Amino acid sequence: MEGDDIVIRFERVSKSFGPLKVLDEVSFEVKRGTAFCILGRSGTGKSVTVKSLIGLVRPDSGRIFVEGEEVSRLEGEALARLRRRMGFLFQYSALFDSITVGENVAFPLRRHTRLSEHEIERRVREKLERVGLAGIEDRMPDEISGGMRKRVGLARALVLNPSVLLVDEPSSGLDPLTAAEIDDLLLDLKLREKTTLVVVTHNIPSARKIGDELAMLHEGRILARGRPEELERSEHAMVREFMKTQGGT
Repeated sequence: MEGDDIVIRFERVSKSFGPLKVLDEVSFEVKRGTAFCILGRSGTGKSVTVKSLIGLVRPDSGRIFVEGEEVSRLEGEALARLRRRMGFLFQYSALFDSITVGENVAFPLRRHTRLSEHEIERRVREKLERVGLAGIEDRMPDEISGGMRKRVGLARALVLNPSVLLVDEPSSGLDPLTAAEIDDLLLDLKLREKTTLVVVTHNIPSARKIGDELAMLHEGRILARGRPEELERSEHAMVREFMKTQGGT
């Protein structure tokens, strides 16, 4: 059904919560090793789109494919296997405050693999080094800055070596310099490791930097989709204005 270069496909996906239609026949494709950025105001369906990708939300109609598997039909262990191939960086890092940084990063390995303690420790060190945080395994989350917490969250998202990384508001709560550093890490993952990214963001400079394709959601529909310069020339005035916000030109 899917070509080898198409990793994610939404086919006319709709989802309502009571009378509120959050997604209205949303369709898009994401090619392997590219970054797809979902833009839009709060409450426009961005987070529901990502939750649908990992089966946390089931569509009312339409179909969702990840690496050839129809997510909306998977259950139990089959869904768990698919999720293990995807990393998720939460908006506020979602670290466990009662355990060390190293234990936070190790958590998916302990839950989903039977690796030896030596191999788990090796992978934790490797991923923390990957995000520029070598040697902080024994520190507690409340001892590090917000930017460092975000990096730890990224290390945890990468520890199972996912082929797809889902990122929810990577720059939220960060100063511009730290946000730019997170963008650089994501861009490096895409370029060097060919990781496929789906990024929910309202930060236009971040989307320009990371994204190969941008899509703007409005009232549950994709109002415009394309490269940044294509959205700047959109026939929709709302899209053009949105592209000028958050430091956009």
